Amino acid sequence: MLLNEMLGIKYPILQGAMSLITDGKFAATVSNAGGLGIIASGEWDKNRVREEIHIARSLTDKPFGLNLYMMSPYVEDIVDLIIEEKIPVVTTGAHSPEKYIKRFKEAGCKVFPVVASVTMAKRMERFGIDGVIAEGMESGGHVGEATTMSLLPQMVKALKVPVIAAGGIASGSQMTAALAMGAKGIQIGTILLASEECNVHENYKKAILKAHDNDTTVILKNTGAPVRVLKNRLARKYLEMEKNNSIDEEVLKDSFDALFRGIFQGDLENGSMPLGQIAGLIDEIKPVKEILNDIIRESVLAYDSLSDNINKLKEMK
Repeated sequence: MLLNEMLGIKYPILQGAMSLITDGKFAATVSNAGGLGIIASGEWDKNRVREEIHIARSLTDKPFGLNLYMMSPYVEDIVDLIIEEKIPVVTTGAHSPEKYIKRFKEAGCKVFPVVASVTMAKRMERFGIDGVIAEGMESGGHVGEATTMSLLPQMVKALKVPVIAAGGIASGSQMTAALAMGAKGIQIGTILLASEECNVHENYKKAILKAHDNDTTVILKNTGAPVRVLKNRLARKYLEMEKNNSIDEEVLKDSFDALFRGIFQGDLENGSMPLGQIAGLIDEIKPVKEILNDIIRESVLAYDSLSDNINKLKEMK
């Protein structure tokens, strides 16, 4: 069973949760386009998250989900809110959500943690999750150490629950490859930043279009929460500070402020702009609906091409 059949959506595509960016309006846009929109609760408080949920419900009658950021100071409040609002799908990021899984399941929520290692995925499977999002280090934002290509097949082999592929995915051919390796769907993020409906600064979008395969880097590795971002003056500054072990609380506070500078003020040199390695493949700003439709269309074409090649392999036997 593919992800769309499990969740009652048109396409087996999840929108990645991106803090400050994927609000109720954007999640509704993705859901209306056939995917599963995800509100990123990030470090918003309960009132703000409730507001975003109600905005999404006012704009779509399709399913949407909410991402629980486990490092938020409002985790307990957001868990209560998810249950109060009867959110059908919950994804989680950062630490393990195992202490809340039973409550979510009793409330009828489907739970899909974002996981960067097989060990953690197997542990959470024991608590009754509905599936995992296997996210490779190619993704933008917080990352692990394994690549999607190596992580995904190991997850599929080790787990009984469905696995969703994430990290560096922005095309139909990649979707077909993920399905061929056993994934039940994909999660996309960076390509949705380059959509007409995304509310990030135009400088951010233009930077995505200009980016090449080596234009991202991972900062804040020593903090335990590494982040993949666009290479710029600020990123190089953080990397140098890490070499000198001079990352302190003041720097971490600035790193959060830097997100606002990059995402909403478009500061290309002193702002932080989460960005996946797949940015080099993106060369056009398009509506969300067109992005999803193109991925599905390209996936079918890639499958047809793959079938031809497989037939040729069979002839070699």
